[in-house]
Amino acid sequence: MSTTLLTGHVTFVNHEKKYIIIEYEENGKKKVVHGSVDDKQQQKWIDKKLIKKKHLFHIGDTVSFTSGLSDRGDRMTASSIQYLYNTALDVLINKAATENNFIGYLKVIDDNYFVKEIDSYLFFPVPMSPWQIKPTDTELNEAVTFALENLDKKEKITAKLYNNKYIPAFYTAVKLNKTNTPVDATVYKVTPHGIYLNLIDDKIQVKLPFKEGVQVNDIVPVKIVYLSPAKIIAEAL
Repeated sequence: MSTTLLTGHVTFVNHEKKYIIIEYEENGKKKVVHGSVDDKQQQKWIDKKLIKKKHLFHIGDTVSFTSGLSDRGDRMTASSIQYLYNTALDVLINKAATENNFIGYLKVIDDNYFVKEIDSYLFFPVPMSPWQIKPTDTELNEAVTFALENLDKKEKITAKLYNNKYIPAFYTAVKLNKTNTPVDATVYKVTPHGIYLNLIDDKIQVKLPFKEGVQVNDIVPVKIVYLSPAKIIAEAL
């Protein structure tokens, strides 16, 4: 593998097979090269201090890399692929600062959900709430509206869908939180690390600090003090 550092831009991303195609110029000639960018490969480069951190690659990414024969010796391949910048991503971030409303297509890759922004073709991961009803197969590849989150950290940007649906128990929890209403929760597990309770039937669970004397099946009155699609926190009354 050559140690000469090259610069190019990503023209294709296969998110399922975790490889990209990079277009670059060398000695005045346009060339293309494939490169594997799965998590294991990127971690190897990090361990060898060849790159700084992992990246979810997008079309339009400008990258640095080295090029050389593959292990089988049958073709050229890219290695030590380091993300530099993406002007298309910068455009979306700037737009999100004033109008955080985008259209894209919902995709599922390796059981993880993404949206592909309609104009840039950039992919953004869509975190799923533990209480969210997952999109059906008929909703995949259909147009959805979404907002971008974590804009201050490009490598951690995610998409939040506007039409999320949740299980009924979550909407009950939202109402209890808004009205500051206590609820009786049932203890289902006790460990030295905490007390675990079923908050609404067995659909939503919360954790309290360990307390001597509390046993499984005890009823503990609690109040929801924090609620988001990702986390629910309760405290004992």
